[in-house]
Amino acid sequence: MLNIKPKVTLVGAGPGDPELLTLKGVKALAEANVVLYDALANDEILGHAPKNAIRIFVGKRIGDHVYSQDQINQLIVDNALTYGNVVRLKGGDPFIFGRGSEEIEFAESFGIETVVIPGISSVVAVPASKGISITKRGVSESFWAITGTTSDRRLSADVALAAQSSATVVILMGMHKLPQIVELFQQGNKGNLPVAIIQNGTRAEEKVGVGTVDSILEIVKQKKLSSPAIIVLGEVVRESNKLKGFYEEFFSEESVR
Repeated sequence: MLNIKPKVTLVGAGPGDPELLTLKGVKALAEANVVLYDALANDEILGHAPKNAIRIFVGKRIGDHVYSQDQINQLIVDNALTYGNVVRLKGGDPFIFGRGSEEIEFAESFGIETVVIPGISSVVAVPASKGISITKRGVSESFWAITGTTSDRRLSADVALAAQSSATVVILMGMHKLPQIVELFQQGNKGNLPVAIIQNGTRAEEKVGVGTVDSILEIVKQKKLSSPAIIVLGEVVRESNKLKGFYEEFFSEESVR
């Protein structure tokens, strides 16, 4: 009987483009006996795992959970104890709104060796893919990265604080709360603040909507944008070479009204 040494490697899969997986992540997948992957991890990435590796989908969407978080934690441990080397593949970076720390802590409570391989976070990579630098000299000195929906399904209170600052604001998991987000920024007299919404960022099926706080709800409706998407609010959106033409035209039209 083989001597199985349990191990769990938490791998960040990046923002969606399979080529944005790190080399270290590729090497970890190549050694996996089991891969547990979520809904935001590109299926192409699974091709780096051995053909005989067990693949288990444990994705979660709003209102549609294949497994609860407690069940996922237990699956990680059970498969590590049974098969040895488990790779837990999570979209973006597993420690940014990914509950990766909970999964690692649970595995370690059973004495299982763990390794964390960071991923390229969608917080910075998705805006960058559209030419948006979330910090820029003379424009934005800092940025907020906020989850739009908390564990109790409410809008994060940090959004109201962020709306009062001059920083770039990047909101994940916020599409269902977009009307509330817009209202908070309008209350701060920021109706003309540029906004970009990027759905399925860096993937082939990516969709983009750009506008201002005052116009973004109508743009989302016109372009039929939905989750998963990243909301970027800030003057840096206007600075993007890929989006600059829209804002030059938009604000020139506003000035003659």
